[in-house]
Amino acid sequence: MVKNGTRGERDLVKLLWEKGFAAMRAPASGGATKKPLPDIIAGNGEIYLAIEVKTTARERIYIDSEKIGALLRFSDIFGARPYIGIKFRYRDWIFLSPGDLELTPSSNYRLDLDIALERGRDLDEVTGNDRQTRLR
Repeated sequence: MVKNGTRGERDLVKLLWEKGFAAMRAPASGGATKKPLPDIIAGNGEIYLAIEVKTTARERIYIDSEKIGALLRFSDIFGARPYIGIKFRYRDWIFLSPGDLELTPSSNYRLDLDIALERGRDLDEVTGNDRQTRLR
């Protein structure tokens, strides 16, 4: 799964560059440091993004509350918009704000594909290049 996550991060960095954003995978993201780093940091001089990246072949994904907390802390300090970028198999990237996720009884977060399609934004909307088109 780490290999797929890394590939997803690299693919998303490439797409962000194509949209006119400087983008990079954050060094030591994923728990290798105690600092609250997202997977990807991107900006174009006007919009700054902090993205926690998830890829899955399933229609549901769970995210540790610690990852969301770190994303929010980093974004607050850096002045970035926090997003969870999710790549469901056979779908384009979907971006959600942390507030769009559902809290589980164990205080982690869950996201189902149908909720992601309903609440999510596409890459153009996140980068300010276009208005959202329906993801369904």
